[in-house]
Amino acid sequence: MLQAAEEIASSTGLDEMTITSVAKRAGVSVGTIYRRFEDKDQLITALTERMLKRREEYVADRLRAAAPSLSGVTGAFSHALLESFAGSGNLFPELLRLRGTSAVDRGARTITEIHRLLLQAAAPYAHEIRRSEPQAALDTVARAILGACFHNSLRPDPAADEAARRRYADELGDMAVAYLLSPGRRSPST
Repeated sequence: MLQAAEEIASSTGLDEMTITSVAKRAGVSVGTIYRRFEDKDQLITALTERMLKRREEYVADRLRAAAPSLSGVTGAFSHALLESFAGSGNLFPELLRLRGTSAVDRGARTITEIHRLLLQAAAPYAHEIRRSEPQAALDTVARAILGACFHNSLRPDPAADEAARRRYADELGDMAVAYLLSPGRRSPST
């Protein structure tokens, strides 16, 4: 049922997704859906949870498979986030915009988890970071990459095909590594 809901919402949008259309696509009766979900809002909440959990798992899997280096970790993080957002088209931003506080809170937990995954994967290479505060620098990298990927999903002209996404993710990873490997700002002289 959730797969059917996601397919319909991705192709036509949440406003056009109905319980009837989801039942038809899933090959079940409308009553079957109402036995599991009280209404469309509850179905959308379950869809949001499913998509956020998949994002966390996808990023974790990609970071586990990353090349064993700071560059490998930041590159894998950039690619995983960009692909994760691209995989749902405009549905993910629409879900977060339409949902109430619970979806925003769940989204914040996902962001926190994705951030934690990056810190964990980068920990063995923290000695390579030349910024004065390595943990703060990794925090900046996580925020910048996440923001860039989210922004890309909202743009009217996103890096849409696989080659363009790959180039964009490579650039994000390169930018992150260049920042991490550059010395921090010097305090202004007094």
